[in-house]
Amino acid sequence: MELQRNGRMSNQDLADKVALSPSPCLRRVRRLEEEGFISNYVALINADKVGLGLLAYVSVRLNKTARASHAPMSDFARDVQAWPEVVECYAMTGDMDYLLRVQVEDLKKFSKFAMDKLMQHPAVVDMRSSFTLQRIKETTEIAV
Repeated sequence: MELQRNGRMSNQDLADKVALSPSPCLRRVRRLEEEGFISNYVALINADKVGLGLLAYVSVRLNKTARASHAPMSDFARDVQAWPEVVECYAMTGDMDYLLRVQVEDLKKFSKFAMDKLMQHPAVVDMRSSFTLQRIKETTEIAV
């Protein structure tokens, strides 16, 4: 939990917080990294501060041919990797096939993305957008 809150915490500070001496603490952290429990360390950017103030969640439905594809990664899933506006993409159950988290400057930029990229993709037959009004909770911490 402590490293989720502050990934830049020194080993000594972490050891103090979890009541271990520094050497065993460092060994535990290294083991968590090696076993994949800790996958990455990042700096989280404030989107508003860099001018990306519009956050949208977009549900996408693909045509039946694309949905029936048993390829490990569909053309849509592969292509979405190259769209910088999409910061997260999930394959979903239910009526829609994918859920995208899209972060852009404003409604004009979102419209350009939706009309020129998303709806132009040959596999996409429908999309539904919801725009955030207020951020109530945002965390990267996973309760463990």
